[in-house]
Amino acid sequence: MKTLVVAEKPSVARDLSDALPGTFQNEDTHYEGDEYVVTFAVGHLVQLVDPEVYDEKLKKWRMADLPIVPEEFKLAPRDAKAKKQLKAIHKLMKRDDVDRIINACDAGREGELIFAYIYETADIEKPVQRLWVSSMTKQAIREGFEKLRPGEELQPLEAAARSRSEADWLIGMNATRAATIRGRAWVGGVVSLGRVQTPTLAMMVKREREIQAFTPEPYRLVRARFDPRYEGMWFEGDETRIFGDLSRAEQIAEKVTGKDGTVEKMEQKEQSERPPLLYDLTSLQRDANRRFGFSARRTLQAAQSLYEDKKAITYPRTSSRYLSGDMVPFLKPTAETLVPIGDYAAAARYVLGLDRLPLQRVVNDARVDDHHAIIPTDVEHPVDRFSPDERRI
Repeated sequence: MKTLVVAEKPSVARDLSDALPGTFQNEDTHYEGDEYVVTFAVGHLVQLVDPEVYDEKLKKWRMADLPIVPEEFKLAPRDAKAKKQLKAIHKLMKRDDVDRIINACDAGREGELIFAYIYETADIEKPVQRLWVSSMTKQAIREGFEKLRPGEELQPLEAAARSRSEADWLIGMNATRAATIRGRAWVGGVVSLGRVQTPTLAMMVKREREIQAFTPEPYRLVRARFDPRYEGMWFEGDETRIFGDLSRAEQIAEKVTGKDGTVEKMEQKEQSERPPLLYDLTSLQRDANRRFGFSARRTLQAAQSLYEDKKAITYPRTSSRYLSGDMVPFLKPTAETLVPIGDYAAAARYVLGLDRLPLQRVVNDARVDDHHAIIPTDVEHPVDRFSPDERRI
């Protein structure tokens, strides 16, 4: 008997077949081995159907038909290409020599939904296990196959994914139709509303209106350079800016230029700066935007490529900035792989030279849910193959 492995995309299926034992034959829609058959989706193959599939009368947009709330949501292939691959996966799932299925889609909410929809539309009853890995190195994949999780264990995550998908449908279909019907006279087209897009647009509009309503007002700052070398700034109370009568700035400068200053008070204090936490996806996107001007999408694309193709970093779509305690023994070996890379050599040697790593702030099992923070993997990193964006990330 064989085990069917369902990956989220073709490149991941290829990586899985490379890591699993035995040789595999490429059969176009899957990789066939002695023990495993590895197939793949191409992202979301299945989607919730449009309202008119439930009832022909819903082809016309009428306020009287709202709200549209299906008793049970129906599924259909996204397009002809998706239908072809979906049919191939269903055929593999129904094979008599396949007695077990492994969900190897991305370890996250969307990965659960992609597989759940495929499995549901196959109309079969076979045991399902879950591959859950945070790194796409061969070693990580093999360890993941040794620690497969029962499919039922991820049922709450699947339920969350279904809820998100169905909420998007309900709000999008109903609100868009309602707003379009109401706004026909003054819009003349479809008014698209959505669970995420509408409040996001509202925040952008609010901010834009604030910018447009802002009235700039000129002000002056008075800075002085003393000898011995010291730079000071004029202040009055808590205010350092001079508004209104801007000539006051010139008057103050004239009064003090070339004169002796008196030190009335001096304070000294030590400050310590805590090191930043590790990256999750949001903080990585924010930092990449601040340093390189990258959009969120551009950062995610580079990070996803580093994860899937280059095997250089761990799972990027994480919301945690912490590590679990069981990862501590692997941190120095990971640092060792960075020594040959000039940009990181000094820092890597510093880490390797420490008797004890200062990890009190970043190791917290309670703050790690599905995935830990983004860190490099413990394999060699061929940076000469990295794109400019990948090197920056």
